[in-house]
Amino acid sequence: MPIRFRIEDPTLSGTLRMIEQMARRAGGRTWVVGGSVRDLALGRQPHDLDLEIFGIPPGRLHALLTDHFTVEFVGKAFGIFKLHSLPIDISIPVRFPADSPTVPSLLREAAPEMTIDDALARRDFTMNAMAWDPDTLELRDPFDGRGDLDARVLRHVSDRFAEDPVRVLRGMQLAARFELTAAPATIAFCRPLTQEGQPAERLWEEWKKLLLQGVTPSLGLRFLRDCGWLRFYPELAALEGCEQDPAWHPEGDVWIHTLHCLDWYATERTGNREDDLIVGLGVLCHDFGKPATTRHEFGRITSRGHEPAGEAPTRRFLERLTNQEDLIAQVIPLVLCHLRPRALYDARASDSAVRRLARQVGRIDRLVRVARADHAGRPPKPFDGFPAGTWLLERARRLDIDRRAPAPLVMGRHLLELGVPPGPEMGRLLDDCYEAQLDGLFTSLDEGLAYARHKIPSSAP
Repeated sequence: MPIRFRIEDPTLSGTLRMIEQMARRAGGRTWVVGGSVRDLALGRQPHDLDLEIFGIPPGRLHALLTDHFTVEFVGKAFGIFKLHSLPIDISIPVRFPADSPTVPSLLREAAPEMTIDDALARRDFTMNAMAWDPDTLELRDPFDGRGDLDARVLRHVSDRFAEDPVRVLRGMQLAARFELTAAPATIAFCRPLTQEGQPAERLWEEWKKLLLQGVTPSLGLRFLRDCGWLRFYPELAALEGCEQDPAWHPEGDVWIHTLHCLDWYATERTGNREDDLIVGLGVLCHDFGKPATTRHEFGRITSRGHEPAGEAPTRRFLERLTNQEDLIAQVIPLVLCHLRPRALYDARASDSAVRRLARQVGRIDRLVRVARADHAGRPPKPFDGFPAGTWLLERARRLDIDRRAPAPLVMGRHLLELGVPPGPEMGRLLDDCYEAQLDGLFTSLDEGLAYARHKIPSSAP
């Protein structure tokens, strides 16, 4: 079936044309495959291209490509070529010895003679099992991926899906990104699969896509739950059935609340990937402390202390996905302090309290985003714009601490110049000066040094 897709990026389209012509002259055939075709079928422009070249052995293809590009050859078993500085991956179809889906990946062999339909049968979901020939304009769609896209159905291609269990997490993020409902047979097929033994890096990539690209993250998490995969994420599983006071949370239990919060967060992403990821994780984890602290008291449901109780499960959850300690250290304060914006607003707290909060969380602007999602994720309770967040941000911006903790004005070198020797006494005096700065007792270095001089006699040995 001739389909003329339009790739608007001139670098992508020009490089594709060059590769297709090169492969055709060598007796091969180039297909655009996977997410690239899916996006084109949806009328979206792909940011990268996945190509599969048939009819050319890996060694010969490598030689052809290196005549025109700087090429990185990834994995002899897979025959994947990455073009340096270009968002294009080129692969050769592979076969499994004895046609077994459970054979270790290192034993897979390149099979350039394979047909395109056989290669597509080994892909994950029907929406990703389409291929387009940019020369003949033929679209191969043997599993009706376009039909499933139109119907917003997430459906696995075949039993080959089990070759890579991480595809369940891929289904999670695809359901969220494209607002899909999984076919019952796909959910049933996913249930016995396991993520055990999979590299954390691969799991992490799928979770990042959920949070950074998911239009409706709740759909992804519901898919994960329906597949029984919350068993690998006990911190999330514990949210189901954890009751909340209906006066404050008419939406239901903590699981439902968290889904609403994530969907709200997704509508307010800024496009800054680092900020959005940290805030998204903060929203995902913000109520992890509730299952351990929820009580029925005097006819009400309470969860006093759930902020500090959330630190340990948040750390466990994140450490299973990533070893980025700096990232984890930025998420945990958002969990620990997500109720503070409302508390400070209700108390009309002082500048000192705002400075101390900035010291604790580092980024008040991120904290307000988490608190705002928390406040909004309670339908049918109407959202009032979260005035507490607006108030706190205005205060923090006036103090120039909305995006950073207050930097100490008085440093060790200053105390050395005042004659204070290094040691415990200097440390105590530095702490004293910083606390006084947070309290607003001084706002400049000169004022800080005057404060320190005043303290030196009483703090000398």
